[in-house]
Amino acid sequence: MFIKMSPLCRAFAPRHRIPRLIVDRVTKRFFGSTILPAISSKGLVLGVYAAPDKTAKGLQGEISSTSLFQHFDAKFNGILGRTLVGTGYFDGNFKKGKLRVFHGLDQEYGTVIVVSLGVRGGVDGDLEKWDSQKENVRAAAGAAAIALRDLYVTEADVDTLGDAESAAEGSILRLFSYDELKHKDKRKRSLRLHPLVGEGHSSKTSSNDRWSRGVTLAEGQNYARSLMETPANLKVPKVLADRIASDLAGAPGLSVTIRDEKWVEDKGMGAFRAVSQGSDEPLRLVEISYTGRPDSKDVDVAVVGKGITFDTGGISIKPSLHMDLMRGDMGGAASTAASIWTASKLGIPINLIGMIASAITVYGCCSILIWLAGIIPIAENMPSGKATRPGDVVRAMNGKTIQVDNTDAEGRLILADALCYAQEFKPRHVIDLATLTGAIRVALGNAAAGVFSNDEEMWALMSDAGIQTGDRVWRMPLFQHYADEMTDSLLADLNNVGKYAGGGSCTAAGFLAQFIGKGCKWMHMDIAGVSENKSEVPYLGKGFSGRPTRSLVEFFRQLSMKQTGS
Repeated sequence: MFIKMSPLCRAFAPRHRIPRLIVDRVTKRFFGSTILPAISSKGLVLGVYAAPDKTAKGLQGEISSTSLFQHFDAKFNGILGRTLVGTGYFDGNFKKGKLRVFHGLDQEYGTVIVVSLGVRGGVDGDLEKWDSQKENVRAAAGAAAIALRDLYVTEADVDTLGDAESAAEGSILRLFSYDELKHKDKRKRSLRLHPLVGEGHSSKTSSNDRWSRGVTLAEGQNYARSLMETPANLKVPKVLADRIASDLAGAPGLSVTIRDEKWVEDKGMGAFRAVSQGSDEPLRLVEISYTGRPDSKDVDVAVVGKGITFDTGGISIKPSLHMDLMRGDMGGAASTAASIWTASKLGIPINLIGMIASAITVYGCCSILIWLAGIIPIAENMPSGKATRPGDVVRAMNGKTIQVDNTDAEGRLILADALCYAQEFKPRHVIDLATLTGAIRVALGNAAAGVFSNDEEMWALMSDAGIQTGDRVWRMPLFQHYADEMTDSLLADLNNVGKYAGGGSCTAAGFLAQFIGKGCKWMHMDIAGVSENKSEVPYLGKGFSGRPTRSLVEFFRQLSMKQTGS
Protein backbone atom coordinates (compact mmCIF):
# COMPACT_ATOMS: atom_id res chain seq x y z
CA MET A 1 0.00 0.00 0.00
CA PHE A 2 1.44 3.36 -1.06
CA ILE A 3 1.34 5.86 1.80
CA LYS A 4 2.22 9.46 1.29
CA MET A 5 2.16 12.50 3.54
CA SER A 6 -0.42 15.06 2.49
CA PRO A 7 0.68 18.64 1.70
CA LEU A 8 -1.73 19.85 4.37
CA CYS A 9 -0.02 17.83 7.08
CA ARG A 10 3.43 18.75 5.81
CA ALA A 11 2.44 22.40 6.15
CA PHE A 12 0.78 22.22 9.52
CA ALA A 13 2.93 19.77 11.44
CA PRO A 14 6.12 21.85 11.84
CA ARG A 15 4.20 25.05 12.52
CA HIS A 16 2.21 23.59 15.40
CA ARG A 17 4.84 21.15 16.64
CA ILE A 18 2.53 18.16 16.59
CA PRO A 19 3.06 14.60 15.37
CA ARG A 20 2.75 14.51 11.61
CA LEU A 21 -0.19 12.84 9.96
CA ILE A 22 0.33 10.30 7.23
CA VAL A 23 -2.58 10.08 4.79
CA ASP A 24 -3.54 6.88 3.00
CA ARG A 25 -4.93 8.37 -0.20
CA VAL A 26 -6.83 5.18 -1.02
CA THR A 27 -8.84 4.83 2.18
CA LYS A 28 -8.58 8.50 3.25
CA ARG A 29 -7.62 7.46 6.74
CA PHE A 30 -5.15 9.38 8.84
CA PHE A 31 -2.14 7.89 10.67
CA GLY A 32 0.01 9.48 13.36
CA SER A 33 3.69 9.36 12.38
CA THR A 34 4.99 9.28 15.94
CA ILE A 35 5.74 5.75 17.16
CA LEU A 36 3.99 5.26 20.50
CA PRO A 37 5.21 2.70 23.08
CA ALA A 38 2.06 0.61 22.73
CA ILE A 39 -1.00 1.32 20.60
CA SER A 40 -4.29 0.24 22.16
CA SER A 41 -6.83 -1.72 20.14
CA LYS A 42 -9.55 0.37 21.74
CA GLY A 43 -11.58 2.79 19.63
CA LEU A 44 -13.14 6.20 20.22
CA VAL A 45 -16.12 7.81 18.50
CA LEU A 46 -16.64 11.59 18.50
CA GLY A 47 -19.33 13.77 16.93
CA VAL A 48 -19.19 16.92 14.82
CA TYR A 49 -22.03 18.88 13.23
CA ALA A 50 -21.82 19.71 9.55
CA ALA A 51 -21.08 23.28 8.50
CA PRO A 52 -24.40 25.02 7.69
CA ASP A 53 -23.37 26.04 4.17
CA LYS A 54 -20.41 27.02 2.03
CA THR A 55 -20.75 30.69 2.98
CA ALA A 56 -19.20 29.85 6.35
CA LYS A 57 -15.80 29.23 4.76
CA GLY A 58 -14.26 32.22 6.51
CA LEU A 59 -15.15 30.87 9.95
CA GLN A 60 -12.53 28.15 9.90
CA GLY A 61 -11.90 28.23 13.61
CA GLU A 62 -15.52 27.59 14.57
CA ILE A 63 -16.23 23.91 14.05
CA SER A 64 -19.60 23.02 15.55
CA SER A 65 -19.14 19.89 17.63
CA THR A 66 -19.96 18.01 20.81
CA SER A 67 -18.11 18.89 23.99
CA LEU A 68 -16.24 15.58 23.89
CA PHE A 69 -14.87 16.36 20.43
CA GLN A 70 -13.52 19.65 21.79
CA HIS A 71 -11.99 17.87 24.78
CA PHE A 72 -10.19 15.24 22.71
CA ASP A 73 -9.19 17.66 19.97
CA ALA A 74 -7.36 19.65 22.64
CA LYS A 75 -5.83 16.45 23.98
CA PHE A 76 -4.57 15.58 20.48
CA ASN A 77 -3.13 19.10 20.00
CA GLY A 78 -5.85 20.19 17.58
CA ILE A 79 -5.09 17.61 14.93
CA LEU A 80 -8.74 16.55 14.58
CA GLY A 81 -10.05 20.02 13.85
CA ARG A 82 -7.26 20.94 11.46
CA THR A 83 -7.78 17.73 9.51
CA LEU A 84 -11.51 18.41 9.17
CA VAL A 85 -10.81 21.90 7.87
CA GLY A 86 -8.16 20.63 5.49
CA THR A 87 -10.50 17.99 4.05
CA GLY A 88 -13.27 20.40 3.18
CA TYR A 89 -15.34 20.78 6.34
CA PHE A 90 -16.27 24.40 5.56
CA ASP A 91 -16.85 23.56 1.91
CA GLY A 92 -19.72 21.23 2.81
CA ASN A 93 -17.67 18.04 2.38
CA PHE A 94 -18.54 16.54 5.76
CA LYS A 95 -22.22 15.71 5.39
CA LYS A 96 -24.45 13.63 7.67
CA GLY A 97 -23.08 10.16 8.34
CA LYS A 98 -19.64 10.82 6.80
CA LEU A 99 -16.52 9.75 8.72
CA ARG A 100 -12.90 10.70 9.29
CA VAL A 101 -10.78 7.86 10.70
CA PHE A 102 -7.54 8.46 12.61
CA HIS A 103 -4.98 5.89 13.73
CA GLY A 104 -2.09 6.06 16.16
CA LEU A 105 -2.84 9.46 17.67
CA ASP A 106 -2.94 8.28 21.23
CA GLN A 107 -1.71 5.46 23.42
CA GLU A 108 -5.16 4.87 24.93
CA TYR A 109 -7.16 4.92 21.66
CA GLY A 110 -5.61 3.21 18.68
CA THR A 111 -8.49 4.26 16.38
CA VAL A 112 -10.45 7.50 16.55
CA ILE A 113 -13.53 8.07 14.39
CA VAL A 114 -15.07 11.50 13.90
CA VAL A 115 -18.59 11.25 12.49
CA SER A 116 -20.85 13.95 11.09
CA LEU A 117 -24.22 14.54 12.78
CA GLY A 118 -25.52 16.70 9.95
CA VAL A 119 -26.52 20.33 10.41
CA ARG A 120 -27.25 21.25 14.01
CA GLY A 121 -30.82 22.14 14.86
CA GLY A 122 -32.29 21.19 11.49
CA VAL A 123 -36.08 21.31 11.40
CA ASP A 124 -38.13 19.02 9.15
CA GLY A 125 -41.59 20.44 9.85
CA ASP A 126 -44.76 18.42 10.30
CA LEU A 127 -44.58 16.68 6.93
CA GLU A 128 -41.62 14.44 7.76
CA LYS A 129 -43.23 12.91 10.86
CA TRP A 130 -39.98 12.21 12.68
CA ASP A 131 -37.37 13.90 14.87
CA SER A 132 -34.50 14.61 12.47
CA GLN A 133 -31.97 15.16 15.25
CA LYS A 134 -32.66 11.74 16.74
CA GLU A 135 -32.44 10.16 13.28
CA ASN A 136 -29.14 11.92 12.60
CA VAL A 137 -27.71 10.57 15.85
CA ARG A 138 -28.87 7.03 15.05
CA ALA A 139 -27.39 7.20 11.55
CA ALA A 140 -24.08 8.67 12.77
CA ALA A 141 -23.68 6.20 15.63
CA GLY A 142 -24.50 3.30 13.30
CA ALA A 143 -22.00 4.43 10.67
CA ALA A 144 -19.25 4.77 13.29
CA ALA A 145 -20.01 1.39 14.88
CA ILE A 146 -19.87 -0.52 11.61
CA ALA A 147 -16.63 1.25 10.64
CA LEU A 148 -15.03 0.24 13.96
CA ARG A 149 -16.02 -3.38 13.46
CA ASP A 150 -14.69 -3.38 9.90
CA LEU A 151 -11.38 -2.12 11.31
CA TYR A 152 -11.29 -5.09 13.73
CA VAL A 153 -11.75 -2.91 16.80
CA THR A 154 -13.28 -4.98 19.60
CA GLU A 155 -14.01 -2.28 22.19
CA ALA A 156 -14.78 1.42 21.96
CA ASP A 157 -15.88 4.45 23.95
CA VAL A 158 -18.71 6.31 22.23
CA ASP A 159 -19.65 9.95 22.46
CA THR A 160 -23.38 9.92 23.24
CA LEU A 161 -23.76 12.68 20.61
CA GLY A 162 -26.30 14.63 22.62
CA ASP A 163 -28.82 11.77 22.76
CA ALA A 164 -27.58 8.65 24.52
CA GLU A 165 -30.69 6.57 23.79
CA SER A 166 -30.62 7.26 20.04
CA ALA A 167 -26.85 6.70 19.89
CA ALA A 168 -27.23 3.29 21.51
CA GLU A 169 -30.11 2.39 19.21
CA GLY A 170 -28.23 3.32 16.05
CA SER A 171 -25.08 1.48 17.12
CA ILE A 172 -26.70 -1.78 18.21
CA LEU A 173 -29.14 -1.91 15.30
CA ARG A 174 -26.40 -1.34 12.73
CA LEU A 175 -24.17 -4.04 14.23
CA PHE A 176 -26.85 -6.73 13.88
CA SER A 177 -25.87 -9.64 11.67
CA TYR A 178 -27.69 -12.96 11.30
CA ASP A 179 -24.67 -15.21 10.84
CA GLU A 180 -25.18 -17.91 13.45
CA LEU A 181 -25.48 -20.59 10.75
CA LYS A 182 -22.15 -19.65 9.16
CA HIS A 183 -18.73 -21.08 10.02
CA LYS A 184 -17.23 -19.23 12.97
CA ASP A 185 -14.49 -17.80 10.74
CA LYS A 186 -17.16 -16.04 8.65
CA ARG A 187 -19.08 -14.54 11.54
CA LYS A 188 -18.86 -10.84 12.36
CA ARG A 189 -16.65 -9.95 15.29
CA SER A 190 -18.29 -8.63 18.42
CA LEU A 191 -17.79 -5.00 19.41
CA ARG A 192 -18.27 -3.78 22.98
CA LEU A 193 -19.43 -0.18 23.23
CA HIS A 194 -19.30 2.09 26.29
CA PRO A 195 -20.99 5.51 26.53
CA LEU A 196 -18.91 8.62 27.15
CA VAL A 197 -20.69 11.65 28.58
CA GLY A 198 -19.39 15.15 27.89
CA GLU A 199 -19.89 18.42 29.73
CA GLY A 200 -23.30 20.03 29.65
CA HIS A 201 -25.26 16.83 30.26
CA SER A 202 -27.68 16.74 33.18
CA SER A 203 -25.92 13.83 34.83
CA LYS A 204 -23.73 10.91 33.93
CA THR A 205 -26.12 8.50 35.62
CA SER A 206 -29.09 9.76 33.61
CA SER A 207 -27.16 9.54 30.35
CA ASN A 208 -26.01 6.00 31.15
CA ASP A 209 -29.60 5.02 31.97
CA ARG A 210 -30.77 6.36 28.61
CA TRP A 211 -27.97 4.50 26.86
CA SER A 212 -29.08 1.28 28.59
CA ARG A 213 -32.67 1.92 27.53
CA GLY A 214 -31.52 2.43 23.94
CA VAL A 215 -29.58 -0.83 24.03
CA THR A 216 -32.67 -2.68 25.33
CA LEU A 217 -34.89 -1.20 22.60
CA ALA A 218 -32.39 -2.08 19.88
CA GLU A 219 -31.86 -5.59 21.21
CA GLY A 220 -35.64 -6.07 21.17
CA GLN A 221 -35.83 -5.09 17.51
CA ASN A 222 -32.81 -7.27 16.73
CA TYR A 223 -34.61 -10.21 18.35
CA ALA A 224 -37.50 -9.69 15.92
CA ARG A 225 -34.98 -9.53 13.05
CA SER A 226 -33.39 -12.78 14.18
CA LEU A 227 -36.77 -14.54 14.22
CA MET A 228 -37.56 -13.24 10.75
CA GLU A 229 -34.19 -14.18 9.24
CA THR A 230 -34.29 -17.75 10.58
CA PRO A 231 -34.82 -20.18 7.66
CA ALA A 232 -38.33 -21.60 7.40
CA ASN A 233 -37.19 -25.20 7.93
CA LEU A 234 -35.75 -24.15 11.30
CA LYS A 235 -38.89 -22.38 12.51
CA VAL A 236 -41.87 -24.53 11.57
CA PRO A 237 -44.86 -23.58 13.76
CA LYS A 238 -44.12 -25.91 16.67
CA VAL A 239 -40.43 -24.98 16.72
CA LEU A 240 -41.13 -21.24 16.53
CA ALA A 241 -43.71 -21.43 19.31
CA ASP A 242 -41.31 -23.39 21.53
CA ARG A 243 -38.48 -20.98 20.78
CA ILE A 244 -40.53 -17.93 21.74
CA ALA A 245 -41.62 -19.61 24.96
CA SER A 246 -38.00 -20.51 25.76
CA ASP A 247 -36.59 -17.09 24.88
CA LEU A 248 -39.17 -15.22 26.96
CA ALA A 249 -39.00 -17.57 29.95
CA GLY A 250 -37.97 -15.78 33.12
CA ALA A 251 -38.69 -12.27 31.87
CA PRO A 252 -40.33 -10.22 34.64
CA GLY A 253 -44.13 -10.29 34.55
CA LEU A 254 -44.29 -12.52 31.47
CA SER A 255 -46.06 -15.83 30.94
CA VAL A 256 -46.41 -17.83 27.71
CA THR A 257 -49.05 -20.43 26.79
CA ILE A 258 -48.96 -22.56 23.63
CA ARG A 259 -52.23 -23.85 22.11
CA ASP A 260 -52.34 -26.85 19.76
CA GLU A 261 -54.56 -27.95 16.84
CA LYS A 262 -57.14 -29.63 19.07
CA TRP A 263 -57.62 -26.45 21.10
CA VAL A 264 -57.94 -24.35 17.92
CA GLU A 265 -60.52 -26.77 16.53
CA ASP A 266 -62.51 -26.74 19.77
CA LYS A 267 -62.61 -22.92 19.66
CA GLY A 268 -64.16 -23.05 16.20
CA MET A 269 -61.27 -21.30 14.45
CA GLY A 270 -62.10 -22.63 11.01
CA ALA A 271 -60.40 -19.81 9.09
CA PHE A 272 -57.09 -20.40 10.90
CA ARG A 273 -57.29 -24.15 10.37
CA ALA A 274 -58.08 -23.72 6.66
CA VAL A 275 -54.76 -21.96 6.11
CA SER A 276 -52.75 -24.65 7.87
CA GLN A 277 -54.43 -27.78 6.52
CA GLY A 278 -52.23 -28.09 3.42
CA SER A 279 -49.07 -28.41 5.52
CA ASP A 280 -47.65 -31.47 7.25
CA GLU A 281 -46.55 -29.12 10.07
CA PRO A 282 -49.26 -28.59 12.72
CA LEU A 283 -50.29 -25.05 13.58
CA ARG A 284 -49.79 -23.38 16.93
CA LEU A 285 -51.26 -20.38 18.73
CA VAL A 286 -49.05 -18.60 21.24
CA GLU A 287 -50.41 -16.41 24.04
CA ILE A 288 -48.04 -14.01 25.78
CA SER A 289 -49.25 -12.20 28.88
CA TYR A 290 -47.35 -9.31 30.47
CA THR A 291 -48.61 -7.92 33.75
CA GLY A 292 -46.99 -4.55 34.37
CA ARG A 293 -49.87 -3.43 36.60
CA PRO A 294 -50.42 -6.29 39.07
CA ASP A 295 -52.96 -4.17 40.97
CA SER A 296 -55.33 -4.31 37.98
CA LYS A 297 -57.02 -7.21 36.22
CA ASP A 298 -57.77 -5.17 33.11
CA VAL A 299 -55.94 -5.96 29.87
CA ASP A 300 -54.72 -2.62 28.52
CA VAL A 301 -53.65 -3.86 25.08
CA ALA A 302 -54.10 -7.11 23.17
CA VAL A 303 -51.58 -7.45 20.35
CA VAL A 304 -52.20 -9.95 17.54
CA GLY A 305 -49.31 -10.85 15.23
CA LYS A 306 -49.50 -12.81 11.98
CA GLY A 307 -47.16 -15.81 12.11
CA ILE A 308 -46.95 -17.43 8.67
CA THR A 309 -43.58 -19.17 8.91
CA PHE A 310 -43.51 -19.77 5.15
CA ASP A 311 -45.95 -18.60 2.53
CA THR A 312 -45.96 -20.34 -0.84
CA GLY A 313 -49.36 -18.85 -1.64
CA GLY A 314 -50.95 -22.28 -1.41
CA ILE A 315 -52.92 -23.43 -4.48
CA SER A 316 -52.80 -19.77 -5.66
CA ILE A 317 -49.06 -20.27 -5.71
CA LYS A 318 -46.58 -17.39 -5.82
CA PRO A 319 -43.90 -16.91 -8.50
CA SER A 320 -40.61 -18.56 -7.57
CA LEU A 321 -38.57 -15.34 -7.78
CA HIS A 322 -37.72 -14.12 -4.26
CA MET A 323 -40.00 -16.71 -2.67
CA ASP A 324 -37.23 -17.33 -0.14
CA LEU A 325 -38.19 -14.00 1.47
CA MET A 326 -41.49 -15.57 2.50
CA ARG A 327 -39.64 -16.95 5.52
CA GLY A 328 -40.19 -13.43 6.89
CA ASP A 329 -43.96 -13.53 6.50
CA MET A 330 -44.18 -13.90 10.27
CA GLY A 331 -42.88 -10.35 10.86
CA GLY A 332 -46.04 -9.46 12.77
CA ALA A 333 -45.48 -12.38 15.13
CA ALA A 334 -41.81 -11.43 15.56
CA SER A 335 -42.60 -7.82 16.44
CA THR A 336 -45.41 -8.89 18.78
CA ALA A 337 -43.15 -11.18 20.79
CA ALA A 338 -40.22 -8.73 20.69
CA SER A 339 -42.21 -5.66 21.73
CA ILE A 340 -43.84 -7.37 24.71
CA TRP A 341 -40.51 -8.86 25.77
CA THR A 342 -38.92 -5.40 25.55
CA ALA A 343 -41.77 -3.82 27.52
CA SER A 344 -41.14 -6.40 30.22
CA LYS A 345 -37.41 -5.69 30.34
CA LEU A 346 -38.11 -1.96 30.61
CA GLY A 347 -40.68 -2.53 33.34
CA ILE A 348 -43.44 -0.61 31.55
CA PRO A 349 -46.49 -0.43 33.85
CA ILE A 350 -49.08 -1.83 31.47
CA ASN A 351 -50.99 -5.10 31.09
CA LEU A 352 -50.60 -6.84 27.71
CA ILE A 353 -51.83 -9.97 25.98
CA GLY A 354 -49.87 -10.92 22.86
CA MET A 355 -51.28 -13.56 20.52
CA ILE A 356 -49.23 -15.24 17.80
CA ALA A 357 -51.10 -17.49 15.42
CA SER A 358 -48.44 -19.49 13.67
CA ALA A 359 -48.83 -21.73 10.69
CA ILE A 360 -47.12 -22.71 7.52
CA THR A 361 -49.52 -21.64 4.84
CA VAL A 362 -49.57 -24.74 2.79
CA TYR A 363 -52.61 -25.29 0.61
CA GLY A 364 -52.47 -28.71 0.13
CA CYS A 365 -35.38 3.38 31.71
CA CYS A 366 -38.49 4.18 32.68
CA SER A 367 -41.37 2.10 34.01
CA ILE A 368 -44.31 1.04 31.89
CA LEU A 369 -47.42 0.31 33.97
CA ILE A 370 -49.65 -1.64 31.64
CA TRP A 371 -51.10 -5.12 31.12
CA LEU A 372 -50.29 -6.53 27.68
CA ALA A 373 -51.60 -9.60 25.91
CA GLY A 374 -50.01 -11.10 22.81
CA ILE A 375 -51.87 -13.54 20.53
CA ILE A 376 -49.72 -15.13 17.82
CA PRO A 377 -51.30 -17.57 15.30
CA ILE A 378 -48.51 -19.60 13.63
CA ALA A 379 -48.90 -21.72 10.49
CA GLU A 380 -47.42 -22.59 7.09
CA ASN A 381 -49.21 -21.89 3.78
CA MET A 382 -48.37 -24.78 1.43
CA PRO A 383 -49.98 -26.53 -1.57
CA SER A 384 -50.96 -30.17 -1.22
CA GLY A 385 -53.86 -32.57 -1.75
CA LYS A 386 -55.22 -31.44 1.63
CA ALA A 387 -54.90 -27.72 0.96
CA THR A 388 -57.79 -25.28 0.81
CA ARG A 389 -58.94 -24.70 -2.77
CA PRO A 390 -60.03 -21.40 -4.35
CA GLY A 391 -63.79 -21.20 -3.91
CA ASP A 392 -63.89 -23.17 -0.65
CA VAL A 393 -65.98 -21.74 2.21
CA VAL A 394 -64.76 -21.76 5.82
CA ARG A 395 -66.36 -20.61 9.08
CA ALA A 396 -64.56 -18.25 11.45
CA MET A 397 -64.72 -18.27 15.24
CA ASN A 398 -67.45 -15.60 15.31
CA GLY A 399 -69.67 -17.71 13.03
CA LYS A 400 -69.17 -15.71 9.83
CA THR A 401 -68.50 -17.69 6.68
CA ILE A 402 -65.70 -16.77 4.26
CA GLN A 403 -65.38 -17.66 0.59
CA VAL A 404 -61.66 -18.20 -0.04
CA ASP A 405 -61.16 -17.12 -3.66
CA ASN A 406 -57.41 -16.56 -3.29
CA THR A 407 -55.40 -18.85 -1.02
CA ASP A 408 -52.51 -16.36 -1.11
CA ALA A 409 -54.66 -13.92 0.89
CA GLU A 410 -54.18 -16.14 3.92
CA GLY A 411 -52.93 -13.69 6.54
CA ARG A 412 -56.33 -12.09 7.00
CA LEU A 413 -57.84 -15.54 7.62
CA ILE A 414 -55.62 -16.41 10.56
CA LEU A 415 -55.91 -12.87 11.93
CA ALA A 416 -59.72 -13.06 11.79
CA ASP A 417 -59.89 -15.92 14.29
CA ALA A 418 -57.07 -14.51 16.44
CA LEU A 419 -58.85 -11.14 16.67
CA CYS A 420 -62.06 -12.86 17.76
CA TYR A 421 -60.18 -14.73 20.46
CA ALA A 422 -58.27 -11.63 21.61
CA GLN A 423 -61.54 -9.83 22.35
CA GLU A 424 -62.51 -12.56 24.83
CA PHE A 425 -59.99 -10.92 27.20
CA LYS A 426 -62.04 -7.69 27.01
CA PRO A 427 -58.97 -5.54 26.29
CA ARG A 428 -59.19 -1.75 26.28
CA HIS A 429 -57.28 -1.63 22.99
CA VAL A 430 -56.56 -4.17 20.24
CA ILE A 431 -53.66 -3.93 17.78
CA ASP A 432 -52.98 -6.40 14.98
CA LEU A 433 -49.89 -6.26 12.81
CA ALA A 434 -49.05 -8.28 9.75
CA THR A 435 -47.02 -8.38 6.57
CA LEU A 436 -50.41 -8.44 4.93
CA THR A 437 -50.45 -6.90 1.44
CA GLY A 438 -48.11 -5.99 -1.38
CA ALA A 439 -50.49 -3.10 -2.00
CA ILE A 440 -49.22 -1.22 1.05
CA ARG A 441 -45.69 -1.41 -0.36
CA VAL A 442 -46.96 0.10 -3.60
CA ALA A 443 -48.70 2.89 -1.66
CA LEU A 444 -46.05 3.79 0.92
CA GLY A 445 -42.86 2.00 -0.06
CA ASN A 446 -40.42 1.52 2.81
CA ALA A 447 -41.03 4.92 4.41
CA ALA A 448 -43.86 4.04 6.77
CA ALA A 449 -46.17 1.29 7.96
CA GLY A 450 -49.81 1.67 6.96
CA VAL A 451 -52.17 2.14 9.91
CA PHE A 452 -55.93 1.72 9.92
CA SER A 453 -57.81 2.58 13.10
CA ASN A 454 -61.33 3.24 14.35
CA ASP A 455 -60.03 5.25 17.32
CA GLU A 456 -58.52 8.74 17.15
CA GLU A 457 -56.62 8.44 20.43
CA MET A 458 -54.89 5.22 19.39
CA TRP A 459 -53.86 6.76 16.09
CA ALA A 460 -52.51 9.90 17.78
CA LEU A 461 -50.41 7.84 20.20
CA MET A 462 -49.02 5.59 17.46
CA SER A 463 -48.27 8.56 15.20
CA ASP A 464 -46.29 10.24 17.98
CA ALA A 465 -44.55 6.95 18.78
CA GLY A 466 -43.36 6.78 15.16
CA ILE A 467 -42.05 10.34 15.37
CA GLN A 468 -40.01 9.50 18.48
CA THR A 469 -38.56 6.25 17.15
CA GLY A 470 -38.05 7.31 13.52
CA ASP A 471 -40.07 4.23 12.54
CA ARG A 472 -42.88 6.15 10.92
CA VAL A 473 -46.53 5.26 10.38
CA TRP A 474 -49.12 6.71 8.02
CA ARG A 475 -52.88 6.61 8.46
CA MET A 476 -54.89 4.89 5.74
CA PRO A 477 -58.69 5.05 5.16
CA LEU A 478 -61.08 2.64 6.82
CA PHE A 479 -64.10 3.56 4.71
CA GLN A 480 -67.25 1.43 4.60
CA HIS A 481 -66.67 1.44 0.84
CA TYR A 482 -63.86 -1.11 1.30
CA ALA A 483 -65.81 -3.29 3.73
CA ASP A 484 -68.69 -3.44 1.25
CA GLU A 485 -66.35 -4.96 -1.34
CA MET A 486 -65.49 -7.79 1.03
CA THR A 487 -69.06 -8.56 2.09
CA ASP A 488 -70.31 -8.93 -1.49
CA SER A 489 -69.76 -12.68 -1.81
CA LEU A 490 -71.60 -15.24 -3.94
CA LEU A 491 -71.32 -18.17 -1.54
CA ALA A 492 -70.63 -16.79 1.95
CA ASP A 493 -70.88 -13.81 4.30
CA LEU A 494 -67.49 -12.55 3.20
CA ASN A 495 -64.92 -13.00 0.45
CA ASN A 496 -61.22 -12.96 1.26
CA VAL A 497 -60.41 -10.75 -1.76
CA GLY A 498 -61.94 -7.50 -2.98
CA LYS A 499 -64.58 -7.30 -5.66
CA TYR A 500 -62.67 -4.73 -7.71
CA ALA A 501 -59.02 -4.03 -8.52
CA GLY A 502 -57.07 -1.50 -6.47
CA GLY A 503 -56.98 -0.53 -2.81
CA GLY A 504 -55.77 -3.96 -1.73
CA SER A 505 -54.46 -2.89 1.67
CA CYS A 506 -57.71 -1.00 2.36
CA THR A 507 -59.98 -3.90 1.42
CA ALA A 508 -57.87 -6.19 3.63
CA ALA A 509 -58.44 -3.82 6.55
CA GLY A 510 -62.14 -3.72 5.65
CA PHE A 511 -62.21 -7.51 5.86
CA LEU A 512 -60.57 -7.55 9.31
CA ALA A 513 -63.02 -4.92 10.56
CA GLN A 514 -65.77 -7.55 10.22
CA PHE A 515 -64.21 -9.40 13.17
CA ILE A 516 -64.04 -6.40 15.51
CA GLY A 517 -66.86 -6.10 18.03
CA LYS A 518 -68.90 -2.97 18.57
CA GLY A 519 -67.12 -0.47 20.81
CA CYS A 520 -63.72 -2.19 20.51
CA LYS A 521 -60.83 0.27 20.03
CA TRP A 522 -58.81 -1.30 17.26
CA MET A 523 -55.78 -0.60 15.10
CA HIS A 524 -54.52 -2.63 12.13
CA MET A 525 -50.89 -2.18 11.02
CA ASP A 526 -49.90 -3.42 7.56
CA ILE A 527 -46.12 -3.74 7.82
CA ALA A 528 -45.36 -5.47 4.52
CA GLY A 529 -43.61 -2.38 3.14
CA VAL A 530 -41.30 -1.87 6.12
CA SER A 531 -40.46 -5.49 6.90
CA GLU A 532 -37.33 -5.50 4.75
CA ASN A 533 -34.50 -2.97 4.49
CA LYS A 534 -32.07 -2.55 1.62
CA SER A 535 -30.41 0.81 2.25
CA GLU A 536 -33.42 3.01 3.00
CA VAL A 537 -32.73 3.19 6.76
CA PRO A 538 -28.95 3.65 7.09
CA TYR A 539 -28.66 2.28 10.62
CA LEU A 540 -30.45 -1.00 9.87
CA GLY A 541 -28.34 -2.47 7.08
CA LYS A 542 -29.63 -5.01 4.59
CA GLY A 543 -32.16 -7.68 5.53
CA PHE A 544 -35.33 -8.02 7.56
CA SER A 545 -35.90 -4.94 9.68
CA GLY A 546 -37.86 -5.99 12.76
CA ARG A 547 -40.05 -2.91 12.32
CA PRO A 548 -42.21 -1.63 14.04
CA THR A 549 -40.97 -3.15 17.34
CA ARG A 550 -39.66 0.08 18.88
CA SER A 551 -42.76 2.04 17.84
CA LEU A 552 -44.98 -0.52 19.58
CA VAL A 553 -42.92 -0.24 22.77
CA GLU A 554 -43.13 3.56 22.62
CA PHE A 555 -46.91 3.28 22.11
CA PHE A 556 -47.11 1.11 25.24
CA ARG A 557 -45.03 3.65 27.18
CA GLN A 558 -47.13 6.62 26.12
CA LEU A 559 -50.40 4.78 26.80
CA SER A 560 -49.11 3.83 30.25
CA MET A 561 -48.22 7.44 31.03
CA LYS A 562 -51.63 8.61 29.84
CA GLN A 563 -53.47 6.04 31.96
CA THR A 564 -51.43 6.74 35.08
CA GLY A 565 -51.36 10.51 34.57
CA SER A 566 -47.57 10.59 34.73
